[in-house]
Amino acid sequence: MVVNLKKFTNKPELFTGGHRLCAGCGIATIIRQVLMAVENPVVISNATGCLEVGSSIYPYTSWKVPWIHSAFENSAATISGVETVYQALREEGKVAEDIRFIAIGGDGGTYDIGLQALSGALERGHNFTYICYDNEAYMNTGMQRSSASAYGSWTTTTPLGKVGKGKTIRKKPLTDIVVAHRIPYVAQAAPGHWRDLMTKVQKALATEGPSFLNILQPCVPGWRIEPHASMKAAKLAVETCYWPLYEVVDGVYRVTVKPKQKKPLAEYLELQGRFRHLLAEEQQPLLDELQADVDAVWEALLNKSAPTETKTKEE
Repeated sequence: MVVNLKKFTNKPELFTGGHRLCAGCGIATIIRQVLMAVENPVVISNATGCLEVGSSIYPYTSWKVPWIHSAFENSAATISGVETVYQALREEGKVAEDIRFIAIGGDGGTYDIGLQALSGALERGHNFTYICYDNEAYMNTGMQRSSASAYGSWTTTTPLGKVGKGKTIRKKPLTDIVVAHRIPYVAQAAPGHWRDLMTKVQKALATEGPSFLNILQPCVPGWRIEPHASMKAAKLAVETCYWPLYEVVDGVYRVTVKPKQKKPLAEYLELQGRFRHLLAEEQQPLLDELQADVDAVWEALLNKSAPTETKTKEE
């Protein structure tokens, strides 16, 4: 299954411009790509967060699909209820349409506050796709650290100073946690690789049962980058293997984008103000530790991936 861009050239936008998201915000690009890949009628539940706030300030909305604002913690539970009603109505012959269901949450509403609702929905086997947009902090409420925040990163609750050196705890491995639920389809994606992302969306929506996409989302104010640099940051995350692109289909791993030449992690970090302190000479041991972590995760992923051809051409 490979996305054909020409097929979508004239497709109407299902997520409109004019929203209140920051200039350069990665989530707007992600949602446009997600909805461009959708081919069936779709219902979306959206947890409180940057996407919800920026796209639905009353009386305006950017959504041209049925869309439900859920609380911070229960996007997966909300869509579970909708999907259950839909299945009952289909059995009764009251609904004939083939509808897809998507739950969306940020890292705060997925890694942390919404993990219990997500885990429950996966365990129950609802036919839906969960999309986490991971900007690695609670960006909507002031850039506080979440369990998705990167080791060594600056946030407003892991500040820099004489004592504070950034976050001292490693990022929670959410994708691995979801894989452990033994659901049919799990993947990581990034908006800088649009074809890979859209192909994975289509695979997820075509899956019978629960599916999950963890998508890295550059955040201009939280990452301390310029608006024009958000897609560059997303691509560097992949090229340095900080954010590997892979999928797990019925337990089988496959790397979907393999960089032609793996770049040093410092190239990704130096673009972002939240990591700039790590490039100081006295922080070299920590930088070396972070590089070793990235290398170890990447090698482990390659070792457990199926021996299939991986994509090397840059998009």
